[in-house]
Amino acid sequence: MTLTLIIGNKNYSSWSLRPWLFLKHHGIAFEEIRIPLYREDSQVRIAAYSPAGKVPVLVDGDVTVWDSLAILEYLAERFPETQGWPAATTDRARARSLAAEMHSGFAALRTHCGMNCRRQPAPKALPAAVDNDVARIRQIWRECREHRGNDGPWLFGRFTVVDAMYAPVALRFHTYRVEAGPAAQDYVNTVLGHPAVTEWIVAGKAETEVIPAFEE
Repeated sequence: MTLTLIIGNKNYSSWSLRPWLFLKHHGIAFEEIRIPLYREDSQVRIAAYSPAGKVPVLVDGDVTVWDSLAILEYLAERFPETQGWPAATTDRARARSLAAEMHSGFAALRTHCGMNCRRQPAPKALPAAVDNDVARIRQIWRECREHRGNDGPWLFGRFTVVDAMYAPVALRFHTYRVEAGPAAQDYVNTVLGHPAVTEWIVAGKAETEVIPAFEE
């Protein structure tokens, strides 16, 4: 049975990108249903798939999973050949910690550097709280690459759930011309060079909906 992934606007919905990228990277077949957000019928349409009223939502037969990280956990178990988490116990523990940190943290970066594929890349004046988030992200990327850089271009060498979680952050670094530093910039370039990420950005730019709250 084909999976169904319900997502929001590709231009704005960073949470939707995460499981979508994981599925695309691994060539897992799925049906995509896009529901534009913040419209009169958005909540009703999303509620038809999940009572939580938010995207993304994954439907796999009689199983419904909502929340990006929960979906990624499910996909890693449902398709063990993806090796969604690192094989080594210590790396796996670190990867889960980093994914959870992304899931619950970096509020300042989210607030002041919203996902927007259509924005012309350019710097933006940012408050100190964003600088703190950026410094932590740089540290994460640098340390991961120092630890597993010889195994491949992703944070733990090969592509894992952690990369799906941090890919939208790499897009924000690009969009707002955030100074990443050499090691972190290499990772940003890896994300931007992924064919599926390019596909997402092109689709996001082609969308006609404008959500004023997500625009500067």
